[in-house]
Amino acid sequence: MIRYFLICFFITGLLIAQSNQTNFRIYPSSVTQTEPNVAVSKTNPSLFFVSGVTINTANGFKSEGVYISTNGGTNWFGSDTCYGQSIINHGGDPGVSITSDNRLVLTHIGEVFPGVYSHYSDDFGATWSSAFTITSYQTDDKGTSFIDDNISSPYYGRIYSAFVKLLAPFPVFISYSVNKAESWTVPIAINPSPPQRCIGPSLEIDANGKIFMSWAAVTTQPPFIEDYVGFGTSTDGGVTWNISNNIFNANGIFGTLPSKGGIRVNGLPRLAIDKSNGARNGWLYIVTTDKNISPAGSDPDIILHRSTDAGQKWSSGIRVNQDAVNNGKIQYFPAVDVDNTGAINIIYYDDRNTSSDSAEVYYSKSTDGGDTWTDNVLSDHRFKPKPVFGGSSNYQGDYISLISNGNKLHAYWMDDFSGIYQIWSKIIDIPTSVDEDGNKIIEDSYSLSNNYPNPFNPSTSIEFYIPNSSYVSVKIYDITGKEIAVLVNDFINAGTHKINFDAANYNLASGIYFYRLQTNQFTQTKPMMLLK
Repeated sequence: MIRYFLICFFITGLLIAQSNQTNFRIYPSSVTQTEPNVAVSKTNPSLFFVSGVTINTANGFKSEGVYISTNGGTNWFGSDTCYGQSIINHGGDPGVSITSDNRLVLTHIGEVFPGVYSHYSDDFGATWSSAFTITSYQTDDKGTSFIDDNISSPYYGRIYSAFVKLLAPFPVFISYSVNKAESWTVPIAINPSPPQRCIGPSLEIDANGKIFMSWAAVTTQPPFIEDYVGFGTSTDGGVTWNISNNIFNANGIFGTLPSKGGIRVNGLPRLAIDKSNGARNGWLYIVTTDKNISPAGSDPDIILHRSTDAGQKWSSGIRVNQDAVNNGKIQYFPAVDVDNTGAINIIYYDDRNTSSDSAEVYYSKSTDGGDTWTDNVLSDHRFKPKPVFGGSSNYQGDYISLISNGNKLHAYWMDDFSGIYQIWSKIIDIPTSVDEDGNKIIEDSYSLSNNYPNPFNPSTSIEFYIPNSSYVSVKIYDITGKEIAVLVNDFINAGTHKINFDAANYNLASGIYFYRLQTNQFTQTKPMMLLK
């Protein structure tokens, strides 16, 4: 099992293709913006709706920002305040949806009065309905909403709101609307007597309207670390549920990160489904942040579990971030999306290239269902995480977002590079050409070829292509991760390069070894076998 995890760590997938577009703030302002949540219209793919928690640090006023793009996420308009009455009762935790007739739907928790509330807008956010009270419970601050926009579903157009009741035994509740958020059903507990307190529901829906939901169960003592993940399914539009309280163990990171200004973090599960109609159509993926539980190391790592049978069985954990295990580097707040090619895309904060008090945004991609991964830096700047002024204790926000739309991925996160926390974005190209194995790739991008011969004795050739002149390292590792040889460690010109590795120079035994290509923008590792 240990060897399997090591192989998963070192073998990476195909190159991530990124657009040349730089990072940008979607709505530059003097108001703090954090916790972005995004929706895209299925009937008008150029229409995007992003909301986030907003805090005016000058007067302490809190709301949800409403940001709209009508040209595919390139240009944005909107407001840092949702003006749906009651305007004083907007407490954040936004959930966003877009109906088939392009009505914008926003759910949020209350600021003055406990509960979950809903508003809608038929004029791209200029005006909003008064609040509909979904529940007046004192709720957890990790709620979400999701729309069934699958035209083949018998529940097409139904909007779901899920949250945790902040009273023992802390079950997951769900409500739904069948009339585009004009009213909502009385919430029901999908797991009325959970073994431990629940937190952080995440929703997905397949093409036939089947609902999937994941959540975390936390320990009984502060800081309430995520202990295991629960999972539920509904085939009748959220009326009845089949529940598994513990599908896999976790050891989350709920608490604070002292090295990053003491910000509050979490390891909440995020759920995604493959609806590509490809070889892995219907596969489910849950991503969390763990530490001190294999395959995570002693520092926070991004961990993926997958199900190939609609959630009946789940894989062991797969470590997503491809830096060295136990290196003291921190990854946190993953967001996951499966694009129309069936590739898994995950973004997260990462400090592998920075000092411990800083972070940047990374992007990991797998084109083989999570077996192998490629990492790239996504952000073009770094920042020093710190609590948001005027927010709750040590709050930086609780999540970031990623969504695919046609041949583009759209990433959204918060940082204070501009001097105040703002929502940033980058648009990423999804590969459109195909290699000999049927994998979609971008032409004229980085590539690392399979070594030849393989198996080999005692020497083999390694070929790679870089599109731009760059610093390059090529290193050899054994199965334990120990560095064996450095073949390249220099600034080299763009183009195709071939190097030779002779195992006879290193007195190596027969077995599996790994060769890794790394540049400032690209990392990929592949296995090879020495047979004497």
